[in-house]
Amino acid sequence: MDDFLAHILVVDDDEGIRSLVKKYLDEQKYLITTANSAEDAYEKIKIIKFDIIILDIMMPGKSGLEFIQENKKNLDTPIILLTAKGQADERVEGLEIGADDYLPKPFEPKELLLRIKNILNKTKKRDLKRVIEFENIKIDLNKKLIFKNEIEYKINNTEKIILEKMINNPGKTFERMEIGKLIDLDKERSIDVIITRLRKKIELDPKNPKFLQTIRGAGYVLWIE
Repeated sequence: MDDFLAHILVVDDDEGIRSLVKKYLDEQKYLITTANSAEDAYEKIKIIKFDIIILDIMMPGKSGLEFIQENKKNLDTPIILLTAKGQADERVEGLEIGADDYLPKPFEPKELLLRIKNILNKTKKRDLKRVIEFENIKIDLNKKLIFKNEIEYKINNTEKIILEKMINNPGKTFERMEIGKLIDLDKERSIDVIITRLRKKIELDPKNPKFLQTIRGAGYVLWIE
């Protein structure tokens, strides 16, 4: 895998387009996996972590937009939409619900390559902010791991979403309602349980939190020096 620039999933019901994209990107030293439907793509993302997904909108069965809507909570992989002429509304909707870029058909392979490189460059810059260390603690959001005093703790996607938002907004107090919107949860008690679980993984003394603190009457804040 180290010899490849990135692992890309190409999702399109048109075998010709899949073959064209695969052949071209293979030559550019990308590792390519293909899927002929949203359902096929779903099975692949369950077992493989891709760097980018190239996704057609109009496919038999579930559309590309439905694929994004159903998987956006658990999928942080950048998505490039392939759209047919006259699909302006679908293109806008795709960007609104989570796609990162789009490319109208027919397209030039070189233009697709440029968009892939732009997204990978942005991802690398963003990833630099997703691994932080303080005192005897290291949080690695890319690997979904917290290391505390050389002990490894796994974090789930919900915990990752909360931590990522707090890490990128140090010192900001997040109301329970605001956290709830991030993870699509409206029960305050459930949010408190998630925070308590995170404290056990981050804090040296979870009962007396130093980093993930409660601001009485306001919410939660992450203090990292």
